[in-house]
Amino acid sequence: MAKEDANKENKEQPKEQHQEKKAASTSSIVRIAGRDIDGELDIPSALREIKGIGYNLSHALSLGIRDTFGIPLNTTIGSLDEAKMLQVESMIKDPRKANIPIFILNRRKDRESGEDLHLVGTDLIVKNRQDIENDIKIQTYRGFRHRYGQKVRGQKTRSTGRTGATVGVTKSKVEAAAKAAKAPSGGPAGAPAGEKSAAPAAAPAGEAKK
Repeated sequence: MAKEDANKENKEQPKEQHQEKKAASTSSIVRIAGRDIDGELDIPSALREIKGIGYNLSHALSLGIRDTFGIPLNTTIGSLDEAKMLQVESMIKDPRKANIPIFILNRRKDRESGEDLHLVGTDLIVKNRQDIENDIKIQTYRGFRHRYGQKVRGQKTRSTGRTGATVGVTKSKVEAAAKAAKAPSGGPAGAPAGEKSAAPAAAPAGEAKK
């Protein structure tokens, strides 16, 4: 019995040492493109945490990273060393290295450079704000809609998108009830407010003496 217990302890020790080494080599938090990402996520899931990268682009980038740098898709992002992290970031900054179709990029034919770009993180936020300010400056229709806080993409605004004092929709029955409540108590409900009820006719003089 003592030998069996000793053998079990010897078998369990290498497993514990392997788990400790794996935990030490994996970072809990990884910073990519200005965002803190959980190190336990695989590469496609980690890329989706970055603003400006969706499901399709993250999958395409992961395939490009695998084919270019030999990093498998199921690799956790926290287990990568600094050199591989730089390779991943370079692929994020220029997705065309992975032969990604142009229609997936979010900044095609840039106004300033004319190139097909893809912006992520704070660069995307700043560039979007600059585009809105430029539309307002050159007084386009989109710029006017942005200036007055209205919807820009052709949505209907009859029931939603109200920015001023909210006024409810009143129906004819509700309006009639409101008018009846405002009418004076002495006259009929439908009579105007300025008119008074007619006084009773005076009795003849002969009847008054009797």
